[in-house]
Amino acid sequence: MTTFLQLHLLTAYPPSNLNRDDTGRPKTVVFGGEPRLRVSSQSLKRAWRTSSVFAGTLGDRVGARTQRFGEELYHRLVAGGLGAEQALSTAKEIAGVFGKLADDKNGKPAYIKQLVFISPEEKAKAFELVDKVIQGESIKPNAKDILVTVDSAADIAMFGRMLADAPAFNREAAVQVAHALTTHKAAVEDDYYVAVDDLKNAAEHDDVGTSFIGVQEYGSGLFYIYVCIDCDLLKKNLGADAELAADAIEALITSAATVSPTGKQASFASRARASFMMAERGTQQPRTLAAAFLKPVRDGVGGVLDASVEALSRFSDNLDAVYGKCADERVQLLAMPDRFEGSLEEVVTFARESVA
Repeated sequence: MTTFLQLHLLTAYPPSNLNRDDTGRPKTVVFGGEPRLRVSSQSLKRAWRTSSVFAGTLGDRVGARTQRFGEELYHRLVAGGLGAEQALSTAKEIAGVFGKLADDKNGKPAYIKQLVFISPEEKAKAFELVDKVIQGESIKPNAKDILVTVDSAADIAMFGRMLADAPAFNREAAVQVAHALTTHKAAVEDDYYVAVDDLKNAAEHDDVGTSFIGVQEYGSGLFYIYVCIDCDLLKKNLGADAELAADAIEALITSAATVSPTGKQASFASRARASFMMAERGTQQPRTLAAAFLKPVRDGVGGVLDASVEALSRFSDNLDAVYGKCADERVQLLAMPDRFEGSLEEVVTFARESVA
């Protein structure tokens, strides 16, 4: 049976605009009939995957998500002594293994049309072909020469990838990340601001006042974040490398608890750590606990955080009572202004054991 590791986090963000829509507003959602602030799963995953936490834990065992690999191949070929025309032709031939190339009319003939996840092993294999061409050999690149079905890149194993032209090398994501939403009703507010030219001369009548007026929107709240990890699929994607799977889970949990999305950080410095995290392990069918907040929590005696922890715990217990145990084991941390419980180290140790 499949072993699932589920994470439930509550993270409080002060005024911020972590993840905005096409108009610059913080993303929102109506849940339980009330407006909430939202952070998309894509925003969360990118923040975690590109963080120093991931780099520090996984080193070079991560992939690159890019359209520009053909350009990298082209520069390596030119540096190796090939003429521009032959280098471009060869680079396009190799890059084409990963997907259809962009239209030459856009001035980026070696670009791949779609962003693709490329593992370190695949990059190395492509460079081996480049070196053969530089040494005068002829090549006929195909998917089997470059693409792999078992990952050396932990993030590809976790978050998956799709290659439309080579579906045999797709990867089913072992990690599912929900959109984060506030546990309470939340509003988007306006920040009216001005900018003043430092070289203005206040003594001159025509040179007083501001130089720029603008408005940026923001919100604040306590966000519920849910993550589900298929431990068996993660190990399968990583070629049964349990140690790498454990490192991947450690990087994911640590970044989920400590890394904030990068949107508008220079304006708001809205960096936060999870105030609550519960990790669950078991073979039972996974379930989110978002329904604990269908009725928005209110700021009572203990505040929104206390009320949210209580609502989440109560709903989890109620599900256990109705459906039977929804997990075999649980561990949690709590960091509140007036008390604390557990530690991130304990949660990470518990999680690593899930793929041991």
